[in-house]
Amino acid sequence: MSSATSFARSFRILWAGQFFSTCSLTIIVPLLPFYMAELGATLPEANRIWTGVALAAPAVTMCLFSPLWGRYGDQVGKKWMVVRALAGISISLLWMGLASSPLVFVLARLLQGAFGGVVDAAAAFAGAQASEGTKGRALGNLQSATAAGSLTGPLIGGLLSDWFGLATMILWSALFTALCSVAAAVVLQEPASGRNLESREKLPIAHATQEMLRHPRIRNMLVAGMLAQFGVYGLVAIFAPHVEGIVGSAYAASWVGVLQAVTWSATFLAAPWWGRRNDRKRIEKNVCVALLGCGVSIVLQTWPADVIWLLPLRALQGFCFAALVQSIFLVVTLESAENRRGVYIGLANSTLTIGQIIGSLLGAGFGALLPLEWAFAAMGLAFLSAAGWLALTAPRQRLAHAALPYHPKEVKNE
Repeated sequence: MSSATSFARSFRILWAGQFFSTCSLTIIVPLLPFYMAELGATLPEANRIWTGVALAAPAVTMCLFSPLWGRYGDQVGKKWMVVRALAGISISLLWMGLASSPLVFVLARLLQGAFGGVVDAAAAFAGAQASEGTKGRALGNLQSATAAGSLTGPLIGGLLSDWFGLATMILWSALFTALCSVAAAVVLQEPASGRNLESREKLPIAHATQEMLRHPRIRNMLVAGMLAQFGVYGLVAIFAPHVEGIVGSAYAASWVGVLQAVTWSATFLAAPWWGRRNDRKRIEKNVCVALLGCGVSIVLQTWPADVIWLLPLRALQGFCFAALVQSIFLVVTLESAENRRGVYIGLANSTLTIGQIIGSLLGAGFGALLPLEWAFAAMGLAFLSAAGWLALTAPRQRLAHAALPYHPKEVKNE
């Protein structure tokens, strides 16, 4: 079997696994308050607390465990990290669907994060197997799977949970994700560069973190990525109230769903385009443009008095956001040695998750303390600040394609 054919088969499995895992998890999120009520959190205050804890739980454990799984993947191979991530989500979903109380559900969500994410595992595999000059396209197409799952999950959950019940939907999701895990175990073949595993050292996480933060290109991208994650997750708590203020309470939920669908549809369509562009153009330039587009679109969303004008702005936001995560993983892939790539991608994922956690917490605080227009402006400013950071720092230093571990003498002035 040719390498191109092998990669095509592997990529289909990676895409399906990333799609089904994302779809399964996003089925839950919009309906989480209702499920908490089914599990016993019927009082409004208790429901809000348990919902917030359940939303944050997987991000906390993923932040802690992603580097460990990445390092382990460098030792045992990247194929089994994809299988592990899909199997872990399946087990977690099974536990969520069988949960008897909010506490049990939160424990299952913590387990979900502890198993690590499919996104970073799939990115490490695709980055190792894709040929030079096509890695950006591969990661861009994988990003489209996340967007497709994020679009499809809430639609399926909203339409079918009233008929079958959310617990049943979660259990079916567990089954489909388990099937993807089995398919990955059978079909995926370890990338050729990752088959010689005997001599792999066990890199300490603290040492890997120091190396990564000393690397100027990766460090600059991670700072920008954290600011972007802060901005986009900070919007979650304030977007629905903003839409309600424009259209009134009667149609707010419908419009929020439509606008979310527009955003993720644009991300789905744009992700492969950004990936191909990353193979041809300087990645930092692409990310700067994308960050500016996100920031401007978010700031402008504070002005329309008619909800119709939010449609093109949300489409622009989704189009530009499609470039960000895949570009960060691509830089880590290009600037790290293959036998250490997993741990660095895991560390990068943890860093982005920190931005997600801070954004989720502070976004709610901004929404409570500031007028919504100012809260939106703060989220847009996070993106604009990230663009400014990259514009100021990226041109100064360039690594001459020397892989981590990084040594300052390898830096060249442009």
